[in-house]
Amino acid sequence: MPVSPLAPKSFPEMPAVAGARLATRACGVKYKDRTDVCLFAFDPGTTVAGVFTKSKTASAPVEWCRRALKGKKARAIIVNAGNANAFTGRAGKKSVDRVVDGVAGALDCPKGQVFAASTGVIGEPLPDQTITNALKALAGDLKGDGWDGAAQAIMTTDTFPKGATRSALIGEQEVTLNGIAKGSGMIAPDMATMLSFLATDAKLPAPLLQRLLEDAIGRSFNCITVDGDTSTSDTVLIAATGQARHPKLSADTKLGDPRLKAFRAALTDLLMDLAHQVVRDGEGAQKFVTIDVAGAASKNAARKIGLAIANSPLVKTAIAGEDPNWGRIVMAVGKAGEKADRDRLAISIGGVEVARRGEVVPGYDEAPVARHMKGQDIAIAVDVGVGRGRARVWTCGLTHGYIDINADYRS
Repeated sequence: MPVSPLAPKSFPEMPAVAGARLATRACGVKYKDRTDVCLFAFDPGTTVAGVFTKSKTASAPVEWCRRALKGKKARAIIVNAGNANAFTGRAGKKSVDRVVDGVAGALDCPKGQVFAASTGVIGEPLPDQTITNALKALAGDLKGDGWDGAAQAIMTTDTFPKGATRSALIGEQEVTLNGIAKGSGMIAPDMATMLSFLATDAKLPAPLLQRLLEDAIGRSFNCITVDGDTSTSDTVLIAATGQARHPKLSADTKLGDPRLKAFRAALTDLLMDLAHQVVRDGEGAQKFVTIDVAGAASKNAARKIGLAIANSPLVKTAIAGEDPNWGRIVMAVGKAGEKADRDRLAISIGGVEVARRGEVVPGYDEAPVARHMKGQDIAIAVDVGVGRGRARVWTCGLTHGYIDINADYRS
């Protein structure tokens, strides 16, 4: 498929993270002539945090990871593309068990510290032997760099690999954060995103790392949507190798602790970068849309209204067709189920006020709005007039390309 017109110009230069190594392999899980399996290995003592889909039909790897997360330590993550190992029953659980056993043996580490993730077609048995046969070679290929290759190996309908890196100070010690993600369709995260894996050399107890991750996801991955559909496989994992020599932080350190300010900001910024890349690679996407909601009863209400706008097929097709049909935004606000004052509603598109006090602006000139709609970056702002709650969400336009991709997905 052609690369999305909204793609970044290049993959970022990502430094090695002390205590973390990567390797990729073409195993033929589904695809031919491309890498489709990635192995992350971490030094002993690495802590881990994770957030997963709330789907009631979660995949076998997600169920495994939820259990493994209770141990608070990670030595490996094994990821495959092309097959989600979801809705595969007892066979799916056995596949995960065999893969995890194989990784533990190849790396000589506890099985309970191995995490697994799969992405791809739902309902087909995972040919796990294609993965286990390659584990010895993968273990032999592990190295500190290669984040670009890892991002490519986990792609499905993605048109470009997604990566981001940040650095921050904890005390006077600089720490590094790297992250990759995959996602293009079935994107409406519910406490996670499609697949995303992060590593940092910071030394952070697992309970603190978990709170940091959940906080950052709430402002990034949980504020995006491509098509309103939540995946069975949503997984975000972050591993903290503890190689950096910064002041010790306890498990009950507050998120507002000054020592965490820079790290917390860097983690949120990195996840927001990855989240935006996922939207920019939305299946068939031609427009990147930012929606700001103000005047809501609460922050959560504002987010719900924003997502109602972002998930509306009528709004999204109007954006794709470059039609400044603001009546569809009014419709989406009304259906959100949150408080809104019809007679105080205000809407702007591209910074141009379209409606205020519940009606079209006197003398409204559609021409500048129509010009804005022809660009790649679309801005919509709504004030629902009932409170002080604010939220920002991101989405993309809905084109015929989305239908083409998903109609042929299994072929």
